Amino acid sequence: MKTQRVLTGITTSGTPHLGNYVGAVRPTVRASRLAEVESFYFLADYHALIKVGEPARVQRSTLEIAATWLACGLDPDKVTFYRQSDIPEIPELTWFLTCVTGKGVLNRAHAYKASVDKNNAANVDPDAGVTAGLFMYPVLMAADILMFNAHKVPVGRDQIQHIEMARDIAASFNHLYGEHFTLPEAAIEEHVATLPGLDGRKMSKSYDNTIPLFAPRDQLKKLIMGIVTDSRAPGEPKSTQDSALFQLYQAFASAEETTALAKAYADGIAWGDAKQILFERLDQEIAPMRAVYDELIQEPARIEKTLKIGADKARAIASPFTARLRHAVGLRPLQAVVAPTTGKANKASTPVFKQYREPDGLFYFKLLDAQGAVLLQSAGFKAPRDAAQAMATLQREGSAALDALASQIASRGDADALDAVLRSFSEPGA
Repeated sequence: MKTQRVLTGITTSGTPHLGNYVGAVRPTVRASRLAEVESFYFLADYHALIKVGEPARVQRSTLEIAATWLACGLDPDKVTFYRQSDIPEIPELTWFLTCVTGKGVLNRAHAYKASVDKNNAANVDPDAGVTAGLFMYPVLMAADILMFNAHKVPVGRDQIQHIEMARDIAASFNHLYGEHFTLPEAAIEEHVATLPGLDGRKMSKSYDNTIPLFAPRDQLKKLIMGIVTDSRAPGEPKSTQDSALFQLYQAFASAEETTALAKAYADGIAWGDAKQILFERLDQEIAPMRAVYDELIQEPARIEKTLKIGADKARAIASPFTARLRHAVGLRPLQAVVAPTTGKANKASTPVFKQYREPDGLFYFKLLDAQGAVLLQSAGFKAPRDAAQAMATLQREGSAALDALASQIASRGDADALDAVLRSFSEPGA
């Protein structure tokens, strides 16, 4: 029985590289083979339009990434594999979520803040060159996730904020219109979620330092031999810390192989020999998939058919769910009978604790402000009684209890707002 949904997507803005493979493709393909996991994979072509103004590049990237998923072992018969733009319900949900998302939340998004900081440093208008698409990116990403009520979203560490924002947006919608969305969680494969590129910085198309996943064998070797290293000579001990070579190797090698290379570093292995070891280990894993990829890339019609079948599967979920959401927000037939407003609706104007159980079997609680924003999110408790006791302590003691309960709190929202709400609970007569 499928008990957990895992969703991931890759923006169709370039050629897939090793970082995409390690951070997204490989872990989710592995997860797709678990009996209890229902997997959703999508090509994020709407997202590509935010930063790519070349139609041919978006089209080519979509083909390359689709071929990559399939070559890496994705079985479209066992998962839902689709192109984002084939699901019209996603932009509709994006608008629903836009209407419950505070601008202040989006102001704090990393990508937007980075653009503003860059403009401020250059003494130009803070929003120069910033499109509404870039600003609204987190809402579209939230729609991707919430449309299918994913429990887990595999991401790199730099994307954790977007998952947290999706949770907050979902909580705001649920608070206003009822419990429609599951609150997603980020799933990170430790140590290898973010890979270094050729220059030691994070592997990214933005830095032009990527290693294409399915580069021909000779090109792969040439790229690896060009990875930046320090000036330590053969025979001189080398540090594995901050070594791009070592981090790349660790992402593909077994624990035993990694330990062996660490010893070789300590013994003074030459950089050329270390690069040869890395090349051989990478090619060992990639070569069989490269052969499949090279075949698929020559058959775009075959891939198109696969994506259309996947879109039908995805819309079988998205269409009825969107109909429910339309009804919930008031976009319903005029003759529909509407239940009278009850006292519950009035509670939307006051802060509230909510306790719930997640698919992992643990019990959680969250504190929402009057607008439905999450001020405090607990860690998981084995028993509902333990969660209830923690909530009671917060209500009784207010902010004074935060330090004592620190190990039981997963995240906090705005500190001043949280303090004000907790103080209101603990004040006499509250």
